[in-house]
Amino acid sequence: MTKAFHEFSTLPRSDLVSQVGAALTDAVLSGRIEPGQRIPESVIAREMGISRAPVREAARQLESAGLLVAIPNRGFFVREINARAMDDLYELRLAIESAAIVRLASQAGDRGMPRLRACLKRLHDTADEDAPQAQVAAADLAFHRAICEASGNERLLAAFDQIAAEVQMGLVLIGCIYGDADRVAETHRPLLDAIAAGDVEQARAAIEEHIGTARRLVVQRLQQRDLGPPGKAVSRRQAGRAR
Repeated sequence: MTKAFHEFSTLPRSDLVSQVGAALTDAVLSGRIEPGQRIPESVIAREMGISRAPVREAARQLESAGLLVAIPNRGFFVREINARAMDDLYELRLAIESAAIVRLASQAGDRGMPRLRACLKRLHDTADEDAPQAQVAAADLAFHRAICEASGNERLLAAFDQIAAEVQMGLVLIGCIYGDADRVAETHRPLLDAIAAGDVEQARAAIEEHIGTARRLVVQRLQQRDLGPPGKAVSRRQAGRAR
């Protein structure tokens, strides 16, 4: 008999795939469904009071977004992030956001500033509310997306959206490393100041420092996790068996 998953509730019938996708995304990014864990389509469908078809379609969308992987004859699993993959992701992220912030800083006027200020305030609000780390990461992601959107380059925004879910997984980890949402929020201040000043070189340097620091912290944390205790390397499969 299949064990209940106890992560999902019954859904209304409108726009099922989007609702299932949102629920799955939240469960993955919040860590309630862990990396490497299988997505039990039939159990989730039963708990939501729907058929398996919307669950399967939502899982396919999350696979495209980089959150899940499909294994033939076994189903969908939460993607396991590792140091190499995250390093590659941050390299791509830096290329996208560097182009976006330089383009935005070079434009005259106050374009995007009200939205960016609101996003930064929301980041600070998550600290005041002692919000879960997934909410802090979502607010962090919204700030960076706002830069891409305000740049006016739709291709940059589309490229950012393509990697957004995987980026958010990294942001959750960053928040855990810092352990302080206010500190996370303040790391965004130099970006806002450079854009407001219209200083292209300052903006480029600020985004390189911001994403570069995050990249180092995330990669180091994942390398430490994969190696295990000093002097005793542990593979992901061995770690899984030990749990």
